[in-house]
Amino acid sequence: MNHREKVEALIADLSDRGVAPTTVVPPLWRLAWSLGLEIPPPHFMGFAPLALFLGLFFGTLWGTVMRLLIWRSWGLAPTVAVGAAGGALFGLTMAAYYRFSASKFGLPPWKRYPGE
Repeated sequence: MNHREKVEALIADLSDRGVAPTTVVPPLWRLAWSLGLEIPPPHFMGFAPLALFLGLFFGTLWGTVMRLLIWRSWGLAPTVAVGAAGGALFGLTMAAYYRFSASKFGLPPWKRYPGE
């Protein structure tokens, strides 16, 4: 079973359990996969890599948008500090959610999914 087939099986499996497809496979993962990166879905990533991946993406994007729209009068250091804090909070929260969800659904490691 290739990566795409496993992802489709995961979406079907968790959708049957009441999880929205965009929660199972967020847009950031779809973008990474379209770029050729075969990273595991968020339910199958470890806490630290997931927190880092999501935190860096969110903190950078959110900090840049806020700098351009609202924080123009702030210096660069406060903008980076608040963006990093927001990214860290978001990354840690989402990593906790996905690890809890994976535990709740009893998901095996990605290499063994869907348990053939």
